[in-house]
Amino acid sequence: LSLLDWLGVGAYRFSIGWPRVLPDGTGAVNAAGLDFYDALVDALLAAGITPFVTLNHWDLPQALQENGGWTSRATVDAFARYTDVVSRRLGDRVLHWVTHNEPWCMAHLGYETAAHAPGLRAPADSLRVAHHLLLSHGRAVEVLRRNSAGAEVGIVLILTSVHPASDFEGDHEAVRQLDGSFNRWYLDPLYRGHYPEDAIADRIRLGHFEGPELPFIEPGDLGIISTPTDFLGVNNYSRSVVKAGPDGSPISVQVVPDHELTAMGWEIYPTGMYEVLTRVNREYSPARIYVTENGVAFADEAGSPDPLVDARRIEFLRSHIEAAQLAASHGVPLRGYFIWSFMDNFEWSEGLSKRFGLFHVDYSTLRRTPRESAFWYRDVISRGMADSNVPRTRRFP
Repeated sequence: LSLLDWLGVGAYRFSIGWPRVLPDGTGAVNAAGLDFYDALVDALLAAGITPFVTLNHWDLPQALQENGGWTSRATVDAFARYTDVVSRRLGDRVLHWVTHNEPWCMAHLGYETAAHAPGLRAPADSLRVAHHLLLSHGRAVEVLRRNSAGAEVGIVLILTSVHPASDFEGDHEAVRQLDGSFNRWYLDPLYRGHYPEDAIADRIRLGHFEGPELPFIEPGDLGIISTPTDFLGVNNYSRSVVKAGPDGSPISVQVVPDHELTAMGWEIYPTGMYEVLTRVNREYSPARIYVTENGVAFADEAGSPDPLVDARRIEFLRSHIEAAQLAASHGVPLRGYFIWSFMDNFEWSEGLSKRFGLFHVDYSTLRRTPRESAFWYRDVISRGMADSNVPRTRRFP
């Protein structure tokens, strides 16, 4: 909290741990878990910092997973109840709620590529999981409207601009396919009340289900999913460049040398931020947009004896903030920007090996020390601009 106050941020985005509040997913509430978040909200407000709360950032009570996890519609009901428990406790003070963070990651990485928990390779199940996540979002919106009067409610999607590797017709077809499964599979049901027909046809062709109807949709589901919200949260880190594989499916292509990639292996492409924000505004017209995650992991800079020197991170943030500002100047209803991340953190399958933080964390002592980017960001906040030539004042308590 003191570090946030020193930075001068106007809002802090954090997530509630479902297993900390309802260890069994349903049933008894863990009072100590709720007390922790209650105290955090009060302390943020006392410091003049707006709490921006995410209800689900991928962690799930183990008991629910053992009963099918997000493949089961029972988890939709459990999430609605969890939302009710949390929002009845915090809804009088929290005025910005996110239902889910990046449902694509939970569905695709967890159930299709096995990169994240629960580590399965079941494409048909991944579609069912995606649907149940979106359905539980719609159910949660209703609960939050009831328990947190006047609050803004939305969902966070990870979105990417997709580019063809060449002018070959097959590469353009690969763009359509990836855009359909990555972006439109979530945007279309949320804002148009249906899944994209071309993406459904792709899944039938791949044998993920027989069709023509998605077998997990029940009457009324899409109406619940498309319940109007107050904002869309956009997470953006890079773009996707694809070509057609041997069977016509999209294959990612690296178009820059290795030394120009981030520590995550992602291309630095700030124009993608502008492309995503303007595209979403043009085609889906959300009432408000927040950039809810944007940032970069780098190893300590080569040749520097100081691990706190991170000029490349400053340049990454400067260029992406300027791209977001440009989108806002062109009519995108952008209402806020959150860096990922405030401090070095646990990056799921990457563990502690990737450092995104403005603040360096010594994992042996837990000491947190500002990098150069923290001083730079502090000046950006105070001056309201992302000019990389802004002098950085090295004062820290």
